[in-house]
Amino acid sequence: MITVASRPSDLDGLSALVTGGSRGLGLLLAARLSQRGCRVTVAARDSAELQRGAEWVQERTGVPLSTVVCDVRDRDAVEWAVCQAADSQGGLDIVIANAGVIQVAPVASLDSGAFDDAMATIFGGTVNTAMAALPRLRSSDAGGRLCLIGSVGGLLAVPHLVPYSCAKAAVGALGEGLRAETAGSGLSVTTVHPGLMRTGSHLQAEFGGRSSKEFAWFSALAGAPVVSMDAERAAERIVRALERRRTRLVLTPAARAAGLAHGVAPATVTRLSGVAARLLPAASSLSRGEDRGFEQGHHIDRSTRAWTEKVRRLGSALNDRAARRYNQQRPGPATSA
Repeated sequence: MITVASRPSDLDGLSALVTGGSRGLGLLLAARLSQRGCRVTVAARDSAELQRGAEWVQERTGVPLSTVVCDVRDRDAVEWAVCQAADSQGGLDIVIANAGVIQVAPVASLDSGAFDDAMATIFGGTVNTAMAALPRLRSSDAGGRLCLIGSVGGLLAVPHLVPYSCAKAAVGALGEGLRAETAGSGLSVTTVHPGLMRTGSHLQAEFGGRSSKEFAWFSALAGAPVVSMDAERAAERIVRALERRRTRLVLTPAARAAGLAHGVAPATVTRLSGVAARLLPAASSLSRGEDRGFEQGHHIDRSTRAWTEKVRRLGSALNDRAARRYNQQRPGPATSA
């Protein structure tokens, strides 16, 4: 069972919608809200994954979820999902825009399409969710709460995650702008910038260039206990920020330090990022047109005994465990690590 503090919550009895809620952080946020007494609807693209996620939450919390299939890139689908959640749950008081995609590759292995995809899913999906939800949240008797999930990658550009950083930076600007324009209205907007979290998202991320090497460094770093955060703890912190109607939350000490350093000395941080980039895998020798494109973490060949896989396994043990816990793995042989 997922446990939270026994103190009463002012979220009790409210209706909530979580996009990207079928696995990982979104799934944990849905569980935390359910335990606080919310009527929760989760939205995601994959109906089978949604069903497994809903069963996961009910198994651990004893609370059933509502589900709705929705691709956040489709504005009409998002508006329909918001209407479904509001109509079935008797209104809408909380919306968490969490859906996204992670693409890991050097810019030399990308074309502009990678940026289009990141912006359409991460930023476009967040815009679609926020704009569809705002009228419902404004009419909430409890005072609506909108939460946008950004990233430390939106506070400073991260090498080999440049499309992701660009899209998350836009999410951060959206959150600040919406908070300013809704001030005094009773509606609150909270923007969250998580650092690395052990959610098992390395299996869902997409890897380009030398994909097996990109997968190795990303999954090892994302699972390292010193620099990454336990996903359940992160979900609890985010829900508490919603309860308190906080404007901004940056998770993990490393993320807070990086954001502060970039604000104080951006040129120095950029130079240090350049040093870090030189330690990451070089771009594929193939040209962009010949490159095989992105491979999802599920499909990366991990049968090799090369040093990259040995390093990955050392750093990613906790992240691999999180993938099994939080519905990140797919049924069948393709999910075996």
